[in-house]
Amino acid sequence: GCPTEWDGVSCWPALPLGQSRAVACPDILHVFKKSEGLIQRNCTEWGWSVPSPPYHSACRLETLGSNNNTEATARHFVTMKVLYTCGYSTSLAALLLAIGIFSCFRKLHCTRNSIHIHFFTSFILRGTAVFIKDGVLFSDESINHCTMSTVTCKAAIAFFQYSVLANFYWLLVEGLYLQTLLLLTFTCDRSYTWGYVLIGWGVPMVTVGVWVLTRLQYDNHGCWDDYASPYWWVIKAPILLAVFVNFLIFLNVTRMLAQKIRCPDLSKTHKQQYLRLTKSTLLLIPLFGVHYVVFALFPEHVGVDARLYFELVLGSYQGFLVALLYCFLNGEVQAEIRRNWGKWQRSMESNVFNLATQDFTA
Repeated sequence: GCPTEWDGVSCWPALPLGQSRAVACPDILHVFKKSEGLIQRNCTEWGWSVPSPPYHSACRLETLGSNNNTEATARHFVTMKVLYTCGYSTSLAALLLAIGIFSCFRKLHCTRNSIHIHFFTSFILRGTAVFIKDGVLFSDESINHCTMSTVTCKAAIAFFQYSVLANFYWLLVEGLYLQTLLLLTFTCDRSYTWGYVLIGWGVPMVTVGVWVLTRLQYDNHGCWDDYASPYWWVIKAPILLAVFVNFLIFLNVTRMLAQKIRCPDLSKTHKQQYLRLTKSTLLLIPLFGVHYVVFALFPEHVGVDARLYFELVLGSYQGFLVALLYCFLNGEVQAEIRRNWGKWQRSMESNVFNLATQDFTA
C-alpha cells in the first residue's frame, strides 16, 4: 500500500494498493479563495499518483505557488495570532482579578459567586489550553504536522477539548442556576452546588475520556486535531446539547421573567432584583451559543475565515466580557469595593492622626 504522506498542502492517510482517496480544497486555501473542489489521488504499485485535478485547478487559485500569495497567507495568520494572543491575555488578566475580588471579600462568598468563579476558571483553562496547543503544535515550523503523532501533542489537544467542553457546560450551569433561583424565589439550597460541579467538570471529563479511548482504538493517527474525523462528533454532540438546553432555558427564563414583572403584587425592589440577576446570563447564552450552532450545521471546510475570526479573535475576548458582566459591572461588587476602600482610607487617616498626636504629646 501507500504510506501516509504530506504533499505540502494536504495530508493523505495510508491506503491499500488499488484504492483512491479524494479530499476537499484545504482550509488554508479557502482563506482567500472560497471555492469548492475535490482532489483525488490513487495508490498504485509505484506509490501515490499525482493530485488530479491539480490544486490550482480544483481550488481555482490564481497564484498557488507565488510568493505574493504565500506572504499574504503568512501575514494573515500572524495577524490573527497576535490578535487572539492579546485577547486571551486580556481575558486571563481580567478573570484572575475577578476571582481575586470574589475570593477576598467575605460578603461576596455565596453559591452564586462560587459558580461564577468556576465559570471564570473554565475560561482561564481555555485560554491556557490555546497557548499550550500553539506551543506544542506550532513552535517548530519544520515539523511535519501530518505525521506528527506524539503523546504530548495528543495530550495538548485533549486538554484543549476538555477546556472547551467545560466552558460550555459551566455556561449551562449558569443558566440552570438562574432558572432554579427564579423557580424557588431566591431560596436556593446549597446542596445543589455539588450537582453543578459534577455537570460543569464531570460531564466534560467523561466525554473527553470517551473521545480519547475512541481515538486510541479506531482513529489513532496524527495529533487528533482533524475536525473532519467522524469521531469529532463525540465532542461536538455534547456541546450542541448544552447549547440547545441553554437556549430552552433562555426562552423559559424570559417567559418567567415577563410573568413576574407583570405581576402587580411584586414590589419594585424585587423587580429590580430579577432584572439585575438575569441580564448578564440572558446576554451570555445567545452570545456564546448562536455562532457555534450556525457553524455546526455546515461542513468544517465552509466559512473557514469566519470560523477563525469568531473562534480565535472574537472568542478570545469572551473571558474579558464575562468578567466585566459578572464582576466589574456588578453593583454588589462595586458597593463592596467602595465600602472596603472607604474603610481602608479611614483606617489610614486614623493611623496618621495617632502618629501626629504621639509626636505632639512627646
